[in-house]
Amino acid sequence: MNVLKLGGLIVGVISSALTPGLARAATEQPAYTVLERQGAVELRRYGPRLAAETTVRGDEVSARNKGFQAIAGYIFGGNKGKTSIAMTAPVAQAKAEKIAMTAPVAQAPAADGAWRVQFFMPAKYTRATLPTPNNPEVRIVELPGEQFAVLRFSGLAGRTSVAARTKELSDKAAAMGWKVTGPPVVWFYDPPWTLPPMRRNEVAFPVAAK
Repeated sequence: MNVLKLGGLIVGVISSALTPGLARAATEQPAYTVLERQGAVELRRYGPRLAAETTVRGDEVSARNKGFQAIAGYIFGGNKGKTSIAMTAPVAQAKAEKIAMTAPVAQAPAADGAWRVQFFMPAKYTRATLPTPNNPEVRIVELPGEQFAVLRFSGLAGRTSVAARTKELSDKAAAMGWKVTGPPVVWFYDPPWTLPPMRRNEVAFPVAAK
């Protein structure tokens, strides 16, 4: 890489780190409707979405990085059409689940240490128009419309901070009378070079419709 290109990359990284709100505004996110708000907690309704996902093993942070790299390979041209797909936000991470062989809609917890990492696909794509991943560990999934209780937080999303925020949201959902229907998921909106106080992270629980 020559000096000019390296300088441009450094400027771009610094700019993204200092102005994450502008970067987020230029990045597509799944549309949602806020149904209720209580302090930092929101009850949101999302419509059906498409996602590219992979399942990886490791501790919470290393698994997130492995999953990110695998799916980034897909959207940056690692697919049958060699098509570049626009980056979206957030990146989702949750404890992995496995699909029962006899009933594709039935799910059960996988072994410890398995994580599911997802990138949501731009809204312009359908299942038919998304290119097929070259990596067999990356798959395209259709997500139904869902409601989530969501708590936003900043800073580094390590294991301890995520666990604390998950407990906080669980307690809040119970106090609000929202029936949690599944395990938590964590959403990450910013690239890793974003300064911690400026990061947008969210922990969410699926909840029954009101």
